[in-house]
Amino acid sequence: MARARFPGELCCCIFFSLLCCSYASPSRRPLISNSSGGVITHLPGFQGPLPFHLQTGYVEVDKTNGVRLFYYFTRSERSPADDPLMLWLTGGPGCSVLTGLAYEIGPLSFDVNGYVDGLPKLVYNKHSWTKVCNIIFLDSPVGAGFSYSNTLQGYISSDTKAIDQILIFLQKWFDEHPQFKSNPLYIAGDSYSGKIVPAVASEIARGKEGGREPNFNLKGYLVGNPVTDYNFDDPSRIPFAHGMGIISDEIYESYKKSCSVGDSSHQSIECMNSLHSIQECLKGICPNHVLEPLCAFASPHARKMETKPKLNSGTREMLQLQEYTADAELHLSEISLQCRTAGYIMSSIWANNASVREALGIHKGTVPSWSRCNYYIPYTSDIPTTVKYHLDVTTKGYRSLVYSGDHDMVIPYIGTQAWIKTLNFSIVDRWRPWFVDRQVAGFTRSYSNNLTFATVKGGGHTAPEYMPSQCFAMFARWVSGDPL
Repeated sequence: MARARFPGELCCCIFFSLLCCSYASPSRRPLISNSSGGVITHLPGFQGPLPFHLQTGYVEVDKTNGVRLFYYFTRSERSPADDPLMLWLTGGPGCSVLTGLAYEIGPLSFDVNGYVDGLPKLVYNKHSWTKVCNIIFLDSPVGAGFSYSNTLQGYISSDTKAIDQILIFLQKWFDEHPQFKSNPLYIAGDSYSGKIVPAVASEIARGKEGGREPNFNLKGYLVGNPVTDYNFDDPSRIPFAHGMGIISDEIYESYKKSCSVGDSSHQSIECMNSLHSIQECLKGICPNHVLEPLCAFASPHARKMETKPKLNSGTREMLQLQEYTADAELHLSEISLQCRTAGYIMSSIWANNASVREALGIHKGTVPSWSRCNYYIPYTSDIPTTVKYHLDVTTKGYRSLVYSGDHDMVIPYIGTQAWIKTLNFSIVDRWRPWFVDRQVAGFTRSYSNNLTFATVKGGGHTAPEYMPSQCFAMFARWVSGDPL
């Protein structure tokens, strides 16, 4: 997920006001056990014992402010001692990694049609990436999911601060789990974590070169529909919309003629008229997946917002329309099950239940209300481009997979291909289809320096959520070193 570019002062004021109310109540003061985490065999909402190994816990990454990052750890269902270990990050910034665990690549998913003992029903995901990989799902930055700080100052974050805290997390996590130090390590994530993943991989690679400890066994990284550079991501939306048949040839040609990139033509009347025509075409289009319904009115908050995505407003503003629905204060019966947001609301119901929190080992009083995406975190995007990190890591010989759901208008594959082209890598395996069950699952191209790019046919902004079996096959082949 990518977040809207709200004024920083407004975000800080709202977020700190909510936190102050929380800390003011003695009953809300954190109650912290000495244990850093534990193995979970049963979860409310899941019938019977869990058919996989799940551990949850916290790692302190800032002692001064008491910042603790929450994680879910799932062992590989194949060979935990030998299979790779992957750190998975979710976007936003501010979205909980429960999104990745329960909606994308983890061993659990919500059954939107079922309840167990009054709670949303959880079922086993047969397309879980844990079939071939150990995965740490991390709530980062602080303020996302169940991660928290003991001070208001600790919640102030940024790209660079989040990266530093992730590196501290990894060091301490390996100290607590030394049996996984020798496993091949991959850093991964999608959406806004495309800003974080390659930078974390780059820092680890530099540490290995400099002989710093701990010496992580980094092998590579992977990113899906990654926020990378707004100079590539944002301008790709209008060509994408044209290619998808959302805007006509005439409107597109008028836009290209009147809105030249790199000058002041966007201020001209002709350009503004072209952009207005494009906006009219986008009414009712879901940017996350252009073929799905736009369900922006599932939340009372969303009703106050404009209901059409703005192609010229930046990555995060586009995506927030759909994300607001995740925190709807409505009953599921009020939301069409055709809306993906119905499933998102189930996570809020589940994660805010007392028995669920007790089972997960959540520190009492730390997160009064769990949100799928917390957009009020005082967060600064201080890394304008990650192209340099991609170049740095891949030229050092580490493997990389960049994949794109081909129906995503938030981070269209067109922009992703454009920045990959600037790396000037030679093509090793030319553009070709890749298959799952003898059907075309997407298209792929391989480059020198172990870089693979793949589209996921029919995929949206979070591709595994839309095309789970295809994405599992893609990952399983890639992580095993096999061609797609």
